[in-house]
Amino acid sequence: MSVPKYIKKILLLGVVAFLLGGLLLYTFQSEQPLGNNSATMSLVHHIVWLTVLVGSMVVHFRTNFGKAIKYSALWIGIGCVLFIGYSLKDNFVDFGGKLKAELIPHSGRPIGNKIEFKSQRGGHFVAEALVDGMKIKFLIDTGASDVILNPSDAVRLGFKLKQLSFNKIYNTANGVVRGASVKLGRIKIGPIEITNVRASVNGADMATSLLGMSFLSRMGGYEIIGDRLTLTK
Repeated sequence: MSVPKYIKKILLLGVVAFLLGGLLLYTFQSEQPLGNNSATMSLVHHIVWLTVLVGSMVVHFRTNFGKAIKYSALWIGIGCVLFIGYSLKDNFVDFGGKLKAELIPHSGRPIGNKIEFKSQRGGHFVAEALVDGMKIKFLIDTGASDVILNPSDAVRLGFKLKQLSFNKIYNTANGVVRGASVKLGRIKIGPIEITNVRASVNGADMATSLLGMSFLSRMGGYEIIGDRLTLTK
């Protein structure tokens, strides 16, 4: 005995309405009792939405039921994709952070109250910091007692080299160099922010400014494991 076509259509309409109702009930998930105004309004909003969707399907049912089912299934699929994408947004953000840290090592990868850097050629770690609103790249050097600015970075930060007193003496691997004492208002690297940092402007040109112990010693700590350096707030 064959089932009449209108019965099949009604059954299909019921299945679609059931799926829509289940989806709306799952997304409702109110943590407040229904007596609460916000919870009640949320439930009403979901019911109205379901009613509009089912009503639209009924209209399509009268004209072209097959097309109504197809469109309903399409919108349910789109809704599921959006819901799954929203649920996995944290995973996408974390993946994006990892990818950026691999492609641009000096940008680092923030992880909570820490930031991780991957070593560059030669095993050196380079970090990009925001110094008084200006982006500066630093070679991280635990052997440097101060933050050392090369002359070009110092000029970018507004220091006038001719007005500085280069009276500090530093013994380096390249010999004795002179430096001029200065103060930096704020150095920010990811979640780490240190104010009033002691620094020195190098008297001779150098490839990269150095992030020394006047900054590193005021953080929570730092750790090197393999090719990764982690700075802790």
